Amino acid sequence: MMEVGTLVIGAGVVGLAVARTLAKAGHEVVVLEAGDCFGEGISSRNSEVIHAGIYYPESSLKARLCVEGRRQLYEYCERRKVGHQKCGKWIVATNEAQSSGLESIQARASANGVPLQLWDGPSVARQLPEARSNAGLWSPETGIVDTHGLMLALLGELEDAGGSLALRSPVERIESVAGAHLVQVGGAAPCMLKARNLINAAGLGAVPLTRNWHGLPDSQRPTQWFARGVYFSYSGRHPFSNLIYPVPEPGGLGVHLTLDLAGQARFGPDVEWIEREEYGVDPERVNAFVAGIRQWWPGLEAERLQPAYAGIRPKLKDAEGGFFDFRIDGPQEHGIPGLVNLFGIESPGLTSCLAIADLVKDKLI
Repeated sequence: MMEVGTLVIGAGVVGLAVARTLAKAGHEVVVLEAGDCFGEGISSRNSEVIHAGIYYPESSLKARLCVEGRRQLYEYCERRKVGHQKCGKWIVATNEAQSSGLESIQARASANGVPLQLWDGPSVARQLPEARSNAGLWSPETGIVDTHGLMLALLGELEDAGGSLALRSPVERIESVAGAHLVQVGGAAPCMLKARNLINAAGLGAVPLTRNWHGLPDSQRPTQWFARGVYFSYSGRHPFSNLIYPVPEPGGLGVHLTLDLAGQARFGPDVEWIEREEYGVDPERVNAFVAGIRQWWPGLEAERLQPAYAGIRPKLKDAEGGFFDFRIDGPQEHGIPGLVNLFGIESPGLTSCLAIADLVKDKLI
């Protein structure tokens, strides 16, 4: 049996951020990743948006960690030369009913310390002449980031601080007993590891890990649902330099326009509740995309939309369940020394990654 000070399960952006923070704080850290490379799960299948912190209930973990994480992330990207752009975004209302909801979005954002500017239809039209809108909210703090570049930077700092990443190392079983965590690792070189601290940051796999975990209270075995979102890329030129979002819909933020750092446009994600992990993109879903996008961009050329990729949000409530917060459960919540479980880390997990890492470190003290 090999002994390790701190094990982090999952080498996505959150797992790497946590591992980097703990290693820099003096922990001996090993990251276990089941895949062939870091960041192959949720972290490679999102919009790469740096969120401002607009939609989340005041005092929720999502609100607090998004706002603080966004501040940290912009500073980190500047310092580490990670590709990013604070391009801003518009939330556009296309009818009176949606327009009446903008003030409540603005109020919620204000409660989270996020300034939004409310514009009437003619004012939005001067900024977005190609778009159709009754009114809009402008978010100057929203941006985009090169997620792969961010993870490379985090991994580099982890390794510089003495930490390491073990790929193709799936966790098969865990036992938490007598102040230690015994972790059975499978793969080509099976082994048993004993750790003083254990961080479960396995993304979509975080909840399934609890099913074969001796010593974990039943309250720490949540139910998880999958909400798949697909993306369509848009070939060629387009008239937009900011992100454009519709008014939010149940389960997500609606089919929105995002940009990559080269200015290429893509649309998505939509919301589809599924029973198992599956990443296919049905080309027929383009019809719903076209109908939704044309509500605010009549000039969309549908033939330029191409299936791109799909991502899955790990939800802790079903389609009818409404808002749920991040679950970052440490010894204060479950009573097990040296253990932190991260459940339901969907958006804004990318934006919040550095702030999540700080919280995990605090929970281990």
